[in-house]
Amino acid sequence: MIELLNQEYELVRDDDCFDIESVKEKITDYFIDYDYLCGDYSYDKLRLKGFYDSNNKKVREFNDIKGLSSYIRDYCSYGAKIFLLKKRK
Repeated sequence: MIELLNQEYELVRDDDCFDIESVKEKITDYFIDYDYLCGDYSYDKLRLKGFYDSNNKKVREFNDIKGLSSYIRDYCSYGAKIFLLKKRK
């Protein structure tokens, strides 16, 4: 279990890149509502993106977890290391 923003998360994907300290430096209250947090490293910089579970009432096409593979393909650098955290309810 990983605790961020007083929420518990489970690491469900890790391309051998997850670093809790880097995430703690980057994360803000903006991400608290999201069901998933995706992190990718491009040019040694961590980027975070929030996604909702498909049945969440706040979900939109651009932040639906079903679109994760499209997001990685279209917005992450080729071969970027990725991790995915899922909020525990």
